[in-house]
Amino acid sequence: MSVSIVILAAGKGTRMKSKTPKVLHTISGKPMLFHALDAAVKISDDVTVVLHHQFDRVKEAIESEYKKIKIHRQDAENYPGTGGALRGIDYRHDRVLILNGDMPLVTTSSLLRLVDAGGDIAMSVIDVEDPSGYGRVVIEKGEVKEIVEEKDCSPEQRLIQTVNAGVYCVKRELLERYIPALSNDNAQQEYYLTDIVKMAVEEGRHVKPVFVEEEEFKGVNSRVDLAHAEEIMQRRIRRYWMLEGVTMRLPETIYIDCRAEFLGECELESGVQIHGRCRIENAHIKAHSVIEDSVIRDGDVGPMARIRPGSNLSHTHIGNFVEVKKSILKGVKAGHLSYLGDSEIDEGTNIGAGTITCNYDGKAKYKTIIGKNVFIGSDTQLVAPVTVEDESIIAAGSTVTRDVPSGALAISRTPLKIVEGFYRKFFNKGRA
Repeated sequence: MSVSIVILAAGKGTRMKSKTPKVLHTISGKPMLFHALDAAVKISDDVTVVLHHQFDRVKEAIESEYKKIKIHRQDAENYPGTGGALRGIDYRHDRVLILNGDMPLVTTSSLLRLVDAGGDIAMSVIDVEDPSGYGRVVIEKGEVKEIVEEKDCSPEQRLIQTVNAGVYCVKRELLERYIPALSNDNAQQEYYLTDIVKMAVEEGRHVKPVFVEEEEFKGVNSRVDLAHAEEIMQRRIRRYWMLEGVTMRLPETIYIDCRAEFLGECELESGVQIHGRCRIENAHIKAHSVIEDSVIRDGDVGPMARIRPGSNLSHTHIGNFVEVKKSILKGVKAGHLSYLGDSEIDEGTNIGAGTITCNYDGKAKYKTIIGKNVFIGSDTQLVAPVTVEDESIIAAGSTVTRDVPSGALAISRTPLKIVEGFYRKFFNKGRA
């Protein structure tokens, strides 16, 4: 589409009270800036992000995920403010959409409404029940005539419930004239983007109000706002996947990363958390299990299990209190109370309760390889690197430090010693 987009992300975000730049705080698995970027790149091939605070850190984060985004450094020392942020930007198209990097809930469809609204400037506005603290937008005959700061409102203007939502679509030729003409003659000594509306009205230009949903144009300025935005995003994500056929038990208790993917018949029970780039296919994730950056296909997990990053489980049963990390399990049963890290386990194998792959020696990680149809007895320690070949048995309570050949029994136990009559001798000693 023939529109250039500018995302303003230069601010310090001091109300977040964090060393992390505000726009890099995450919502449902992605920095909030990336949510705005995702909406932008769907409708424009010319997207610019304006940065200043922690420039290098934010630039690096953007470039790690997006390849065709232009980065512009604001000269905030000489030209502070939202108007100053637009100085020196080159635009490819005749219309420019301007939005904020702290608006993670904005959708492509709402941005398109601004692009399609026409006029010399299309300006997003919201009707709110309580406009206290906001500048009022004066609309006459379907066009914006003025933005009045609350302290400057007349008694009649204070009754106006329409406020500025902060996103604009502007003709490029207006920006190229208005931005250099902005003044910082105000209390904050900043250059305000909102002043272009006044300039346009004074020139007799058409400024179109576009009424938008408050939820979508909500800015995130504090940890409270961040949590609220997360709640809204999670409702959207859960609704989307339920409409796609995913069953959720008590969905309000479930967390799903925006990068997760579900295929086939899936069920998520209460308290489930899905983090990162997960792919869940024809799987049942039981209550209070956590899945991170992993693939689960044709199996079940939990309750109260944890699948850590880099795991790929197919046709596998993972029971309660089992932890799997960076492992490939194919057709495996691990019913309870086990840790399987840096392992490859083949079909038909049963993992007994209390089994641990000892994959770390304090310096490096090592792999455990278990073949097909292996029976691992309870309370087994597999000291990696180690291979247990097909159709072998590990006796309960064994510590395996060498490779086990196919068809063999491995047993490692201290001989049991029984002392007859010890109970009475022990407890009666010293009694009167």
